[in-house]
Amino acid sequence: MGQVDVLQGPQVAGSVSELRAAVRQFRGAGETLALVPTMGALHEGHIALVRQAQALAQRVAVSIFVNPTQFAPNEDFSRYPRTFDTDVEKLRQAGVDLVYAPGPADMYPPGFCTQISLSGPALGLETDFRSHFFSGVAIVVAKLLTQSGADFAVFGEKDYQQLRVVTQMARDLDLAVQIVPGPTVREADGLALSSRNRYLSPEDRAVAPVIYKALTVAAAAIRAGTPPTTAVLAASTTIAEAGLRVDYVAARNADTLADLTSHQEPIRLLVAAWLGSTRLIDNIGV
Repeated sequence: MGQVDVLQGPQVAGSVSELRAAVRQFRGAGETLALVPTMGALHEGHIALVRQAQALAQRVAVSIFVNPTQFAPNEDFSRYPRTFDTDVEKLRQAGVDLVYAPGPADMYPPGFCTQISLSGPALGLETDFRSHFFSGVAIVVAKLLTQSGADFAVFGEKDYQQLRVVTQMARDLDLAVQIVPGPTVREADGLALSSRNRYLSPEDRAVAPVIYKALTVAAAAIRAGTPPTTAVLAASTTIAEAGLRVDYVAARNADTLADLTSHQEPIRLLVAAWLGSTRLIDNIGV
């Protein structure tokens, strides 16, 4: 496996041309490339994706780009944590080969007007509350994948609907990349790692694990024969009684995210809820 000089750190590309020049060097040496797309504010969940990418390919690139098109005007784009220097140091320690850090004008130059229309796994759940979200995700991911020409791209299962949307898009558009899921990384008390967890007050942080606990109880109930609708309602009640405002708790087909039609389907439980001013999402398989 090709290795970055950990003492020196990864190469940083700030433009498409710099990215492609670096990738050409990898390709010239006959090396494969895995991409880990991120919005920065890196935590151990991201580093776990990096390790997974390193097992897949000889070179690993991590993109850091806070994508404005997936934020609504009332969301947290301006205050989303930006910790670039710290992120690059973490990636240096992890042995990442290349950091791709474009600016908004690099990704969306003047006159940019292309959109991607989505259906299937993009319908419902997040879309019911953030109608803009997946159109923004789809265009930036499509650009990152075509800009890098990566052989593999690793996406965390914590954003499960996003993973399914990206997987479907890559398949439908015949993109020459394999989308690889990365397991959710959790704190010891079950809270899924997220860059937005830093928004939580100490009091809210103590309450947050109720989401995962409610999901695990619901999954166990479904495996024991409880109808998914009953288990989902109980989980939603548990989360709400802990003081959270629930956007949704749902049981969906794990592959398509369509509504369930039988108990024999693979099932994924998904949740989004507000704890104070912080919106948390999570999911588990049944």
